[in-house]
Amino acid sequence: MLYSMKQACKTVGMTYEALKFYCNQGLVPNVKRDKNNYRVFDEHDIEWIKGLTCLKRCGMSLEDMKLYLTLCLQGKSTIPERKEILEKQRKQLLDKMDKLQEDIAFIDWKQSYYDNVLAGKIKYTSNLIDADDE
Repeated sequence: MLYSMKQACKTVGMTYEALKFYCNQGLVPNVKRDKNNYRVFDEHDIEWIKGLTCLKRCGMSLEDMKLYLTLCLQGKSTIPERKEILEKQRKQLLDKMDKLQEDIAFIDWKQSYYDNVLAGKIKYTSNLIDADDE
C-alpha cells in the first residue's frame, strides 16, 4: 500500500508541514513519487517516519537525526555507533524524567500545604508577602 502525504501524516501523527520538512531535509530517504510527482510512502517509510517522530519527541537534534540516518543507511556494521547515539538520548530522557519527578513532588507538596492551610491545620506563610498582614 502507498500512502499520500496526507495519509502518511494521519498515520504517523505528524503535521503535513513537518513531514514535508523532514523530506526536504533528507530525513526520509528513497521517497517515491506518483504519476503526478506527489510524494508517496510505503510501509517501510511509515515505520521509519514513526521512528523519527519518536526521536524528535525524545529531543534528538536534527543533526543527530541526520547522523543516525546516515549510519542506518550504511548497514549492520554501524549498529554499535547507532546504539551509542540512542544510549545518549536515553540518558538525557532519564535525566529529564528525574527532574520531572522532582517537579511533581514539589507540586504535590505545595498542594498538600495549601490543603492544610485551607483546612486551618497550619498557618499560612509566604516568601513573597508578609502573610501576617492578612
